[in-house]
Amino acid sequence: MMLAADLFKPFEFEFFRNGVIVATLAGALCGVVGCYVVLRNMSYIGHGLSHAIFGGYAVAGLIGVNLFLGAGAWGVITALAIGGIVRRRPIGSDAAIGVVTTASFALGLALVQLYGSPGQNADALLFGNVLGVTFADVWLIVAVSIGAALFIGFGYRQLLFTTFDTEVAKATGVRTGLVDGLLMVLLSATVLATMNVMGVTLIAANLVVPAVVARMLTDSFGRMLGYAGVIGAVSGFVGMNASYHLDVASGPTIVLTAATFFIVAFVAGGSFRRRAGTVAHAH
Repeated sequence: MMLAADLFKPFEFEFFRNGVIVATLAGALCGVVGCYVVLRNMSYIGHGLSHAIFGGYAVAGLIGVNLFLGAGAWGVITALAIGGIVRRRPIGSDAAIGVVTTASFALGLALVQLYGSPGQNADALLFGNVLGVTFADVWLIVAVSIGAALFIGFGYRQLLFTTFDTEVAKATGVRTGLVDGLLMVLLSATVLATMNVMGVTLIAANLVVPAVVARMLTDSFGRMLGYAGVIGAVSGFVGMNASYHLDVASGPTIVLTAATFFIVAFVAGGSFRRRAGTVAHAH
């Protein structure tokens, strides 16, 4: 039986403390940003961008530029390219995401197999690795979180209008193209900042699941943002601890923790609706 002392033992290690901080902040960040992704019916974008950034990571290593800057620039260019394709051609966002990002991911896989993975092994990149989290990652996620808070705080009205009704947003003078572009940049930064903990294959789940659970709990957009942030943060904290004790990659344990929230919300919501129906029939 695991003792309380065993639960706190991993906090003796700096790499684990860094990992917990990053996972918790990343969960909150992904939860909040994911609300816009889910409400825009663009759940596939997180999956696509994470795969595109993997391609940028491989290309950056091959040409000898800074991996972070190279992967980040690649992700931003990919996100803007998707937005540009959708606006200029009669192609749905899911199709544009599928074409652009899968091609980028395939390029990354091919380069890694041909020339090897720069910096760390491919499995760590794909599925996350707590051992790969450094103090620099902590500062990166803090910086991205502050940037997201400022962007959402100052652009709350514009983001709200653009998310729910683009035509009304345009009619009221909102520059929807600029808002969409900045949101894509924020998404790219979020994916890049959380890649070490989540891995590129599971970041999409961290963007979508907390937001979906929050949407199941409330019809208020403001409360949805708050609930998603809390659910994401708790999933990151619990999942990171489970990762250490179970000796598995951090990405899967974080996602499974968030999925547990979804199951509980789904079952509880069904039970509530059945009880409400019973009461209604009784009256």
